[in-house]
Amino acid sequence: MCAPSADRWHDDAVTDVRQHTIRTPIQVIAHRGASDDAPEHTLAAYRKAIEDGADALECDVRLTADGHLVCVHDRRVNRTSNGRGAVSALELSALAALDFGSWKDREESPDWDPASGELTSVLTLERLLELVTETRKAGRPLELAIETKHPTRWAGQVEERLLHLLKRFGLDDPPADGPSPVRVMSFSARSLHRVQAAAPTLPTVSLMQFVTPRLRDGRRLPAGARIAGPGMRIVRSHPGYIDRLHAAGHRVHVWTVNEPADVDLCVRLGVEAIITNRPKQVLSQLGRV
Repeated sequence: MCAPSADRWHDDAVTDVRQHTIRTPIQVIAHRGASDDAPEHTLAAYRKAIEDGADALECDVRLTADGHLVCVHDRRVNRTSNGRGAVSALELSALAALDFGSWKDREESPDWDPASGELTSVLTLERLLELVTETRKAGRPLELAIETKHPTRWAGQVEERLLHLLKRFGLDDPPADGPSPVRVMSFSARSLHRVQAAAPTLPTVSLMQFVTPRLRDGRRLPAGARIAGPGMRIVRSHPGYIDRLHAAGHRVHVWTVNEPADVDLCVRLGVEAIITNRPKQVLSQLGRV
């Protein structure tokens, strides 16, 4: 028997991905926006993700010294800005004076046209919620996945401020006739428990870097969590764990999925959502663009 050619294997793989996608559509979530193309957590990155067709946006939130939630991943601003210091020790005005975009691809200009300041300014969660709301009002069912970062000096205040903002925008309670526009994610079981206690109808995702023996059978998630959020390393090393989660009735959202082979694996395992820095490429691989 002749071995299939590389081209034939590629065609079969693409067909396999598209058949799985037809049976079980996978939500594509833009990790920190289209962060492969634009500086992470900038308004430009999120506008690019929407333009690329992402089903949802993902952001991290931290609380400033004067009580504002900002979209910054690291505890300190050193990596993603021209400043220094912990987010929790800086006021919003100080963060607004920093450049959060020039660190990325300094020698290349984007092949699209971001508005002035959208590539470099710190982004508040309030402004991101405005963008999501504007997009939804225009008829596009865009969703948002918000990750609370921990540990933090503001224990409990992050969740309190987050839920206050969601309520103000009318995003704290899922509609009766459709999915929730917002879900809250965290590596902290305590954070998820706070969210569930205060807003029991809001979907919550337990993010995982590794699987503890207590959770290995897939039947249970940490208290307060409704959805499993394993990292791609877990999915590669323990695909059977994903099967066990599904057998127990849990949905699975995987982070951070950037490579074509990893997308293929997620499709074969039937995960419900892929969180990626490259929404346009993933959507193309899934046959959706």
